[in-house]
Amino acid sequence: MERKNIWLKYDETELQKVELVNKEYIQFLNSGKTERECVKISVDMAEKNGYKNLADIIKNKTKLKAGDKVYATNMKKAIILFLIGENPIEEGLNILGAHIDSPRLDVKQNPLYEDTELAYLDTHYYGGIKKYQWVTIPLAIHGVVVKKDGTVLELVIGEADTDPVMFISDLLVHLSQEQMEKKANKFIEGEDLNVIIGNKPLQNEEKDAVKKHILKFLKDTYDIDEEDFISAELEIVPAGKAREAGLDKSMIMAYGHDDRVCAYTSLAAMLEFQHVGRTACTILVDKEEIGSVGATSMQSKFFENTVAEILNAMGVNSDLILRRTLANSRMLSSDVSAAFDPVFASAFEKKNAAYFAKGLVLNKFTGSRGKSGSNDANAEYIGQLRQILDQQNVAYQTAELGKVDFGGGGTIAYILSLYGMQVIDCGVAVLNMHAPWEVVSKADVYEAIKGYRAFLLS
Repeated sequence: MERKNIWLKYDETELQKVELVNKEYIQFLNSGKTERECVKISVDMAEKNGYKNLADIIKNKTKLKAGDKVYATNMKKAIILFLIGENPIEEGLNILGAHIDSPRLDVKQNPLYEDTELAYLDTHYYGGIKKYQWVTIPLAIHGVVVKKDGTVLELVIGEADTDPVMFISDLLVHLSQEQMEKKANKFIEGEDLNVIIGNKPLQNEEKDAVKKHILKFLKDTYDIDEEDFISAELEIVPAGKAREAGLDKSMIMAYGHDDRVCAYTSLAAMLEFQHVGRTACTILVDKEEIGSVGATSMQSKFFENTVAEILNAMGVNSDLILRRTLANSRMLSSDVSAAFDPVFASAFEKKNAAYFAKGLVLNKFTGSRGKSGSNDANAEYIGQLRQILDQQNVAYQTAELGKVDFGGGGTIAYILSLYGMQVIDCGVAVLNMHAPWEVVSKADVYEAIKGYRAFLLS
């Protein structure tokens, strides 16, 4: 089944829409490099579009009705938005679900040390990465430091033009004969992904003078003591802005497309509506890259508890109605797919691969090898989605994640499927997935919003 390049179907008006959507997406990428930043941006966007904090709804005992817009956040790392529909809510929700965490390096709780007059931050990598890709590139620090008195200090160092950047060193090629004989996963070990942050010693200090100079800088600039690292969440990410890619500017290169390209397009589609038939819901969660574990992940009870609070605010306090609502729901697990790369064609099965500029990607199943760890969508549900997408002239394609025995991966789809709802993975094709700089097609970003919009209205 050949799918045409969707750039060819756009007229001048639609080409302008493609550029506008992607300009806004680039702004989102530049402002949201961590899950906390993404939630902060999402709350701001939601409130500007008339959404109210569910915590205030509960506190004021406000009753929800059709047309009401509410959101709830979880530890500043996850957010859920609801637009209450005209239909009885127990008929189910139309859900878009994406994750806002991305592979990165996390600063350890006791990170700062000096070695031969170089100051370092010790890190622990987060999610699946090729470790060698993170050396010798400009790095930035994003995150929070929480002091004992509860004061929260937000840090972003390395993004402004006047900011310094950090880096991880690599062995020069002239001395790397032994290194070059190692397997790629051994070029640099996880424990060696230590970020160089300074070289200038503090005057009149004989021991650890560079480290002490860094500590003085942190104290003078941010009022941070070394002990404060214990209660800090600092993430090391690639420094720099998202950029248009290709001489034709048809693509975007950026950190964190996985999965912020689906998170942004889901959010953008959700915020367009004032009224829907079935209640619409968009979920943006944390911790997908490490198996969806922990209190801010999809496996937490945050989603279920929030739906229960929504029902209660609608005058329904019944566990049975909650179960019916969840079981009758439909979901698009908005997550990325691997774009076919002709340089590495042997890893893909061509007729079941995702391609740039061919539209939304439907992955009937993910998992690995024998579909292990997979949600496997029902044919009836896929047939229904085909009709929805075709009626709204949304370009889409189907894919699997590489050849059968080449590996695989998972999403949050299987977690929502445990409620008995219909779920399928549906997202955007990405090149360089999990690398510090990933690439998407602008056309696919645009089609994703169109597709998610069509789904929420169905």
